[in-house]
Amino acid sequence: MANIKVTLVRSTIGAIPKHKKTIQALGLRKINSSKVHQDNAAIRGMVSKVTHLVKVEEV
Repeated sequence: MANIKVTLVRSTIGAIPKHKKTIQALGLRKINSSKVHQDNAAIRGMVSKVTHLVKVEEV
């Protein structure tokens, strides 16, 4: 199974609480922090909710 690298590119200040929790669940804390996750439906669903805050790359 492939991996994806998720990077936080925008601040969560002003984001709705649900989006802040999603970013936290992805393991992202500060701007430009990155985390590698397995590419599955659960992670893709989380990323799709916060596409305006993150950048996704295939690894």
